[in-house]
Amino acid sequence: MTDSLDAMRRELHDLLADRAFTFGDFVLTSGRRSDFYFNGKQVTLEGRGLHLVSRLILERCRELRIDAIGGLTLGADPIVAGVAALSGEAAPLRAFIVRKQSKEHGTASLIEGPPLRAADRVMVVDDVITTGGSLLQAVDALRDLHVEVVEALAVVDRQEGGREAIEARGLRVHALFVRSEFSAPARA
Repeated sequence: MTDSLDAMRRELHDLLADRAFTFGDFVLTSGRRSDFYFNGKQVTLEGRGLHLVSRLILERCRELRIDAIGGLTLGADPIVAGVAALSGEAAPLRAFIVRKQSKEHGTASLIEGPPLRAADRVMVVDDVITTGGSLLQAVDALRDLHVEVVEALAVVDRQEGGREAIEARGLRVHALFVRSEFSAPARA
């Protein structure tokens, strides 16, 4: 990673630590209890935070020769739009969003965005991995499209078994950060 990317990663770490982590007693989507809550949208829905996340993920996409990036709504929405926007005109990435269920009107689409093509190299993303369910739901939605899901990527891996669940399905997982890189503030 270049010095510039290292500096971006450090800045993103600080933003995540300051804005995205809340410590206390929480019930997660999975039903599990946790002593912290990670809300990535506190960073990905703000200009500088989204820029940093998008830039770091775009670098990963370029390394892996990704054609399209997407994921399950809502965690993936700002990320895929940001990465696609930064990808520019020379080698633009297509972005897609996977609905939690097919819409009941119009085309009844489950996947929104420019059409994916057979043999596209695809990355699925989310702001956080806990059980891996959201990323796997996005992967399952792509099943009949004959794309190659190259990697599942999250901004933060909570280190609660999600990575292992995704890897058990034969997918490579990459996280920009893992939970152990963040500590609870003294005031928590």
